[in-house]
Amino acid sequence: MAQAELFARLSRSRFRSRFHLGPRERAYCDAKGRSVIIRHAQDFIAMRLAPAYPHKDGKQTPMRGHPVFIAQHATACCCRSCLETWHHIPQGQALTPTVQQRLVAIVIAWVDREMGFAPGSADAKRQNPDSI
Repeated sequence: MAQAELFARLSRSRFRSRFHLGPRERAYCDAKGRSVIIRHAQDFIAMRLAPAYPHKDGKQTPMRGHPVFIAQHATACCCRSCLETWHHIPQGQALTPTVQQRLVAIVIAWVDREMGFAPGSADAKRQNPDSI
């Protein structure tokens, strides 16, 4: 499924569409920079979602406290059940590096939108010239 189609579907979900970055999360993104946020997303997805049977699945992603956590809930990249429902990624199988990278790209695209960066914009590239 294309990102545009996914984001359109997510926008119609009352639960998913209620997530937004607050002032603290925006300040964190500005202070750390896009490359750090990307690394955090890669780490969180690798550690908390990639295993076939993640520890505390369904409760492994906090609802607040980090921009990536909020983005994961907004994009249904928060647990294996949501990955299956929204992204058609079956439970019980470890996520391949390719799938992990695709999920990171979705999460970062959402963060970019929240930060006001158009996809592929100079602002996004300025935050991380090696953007995904």
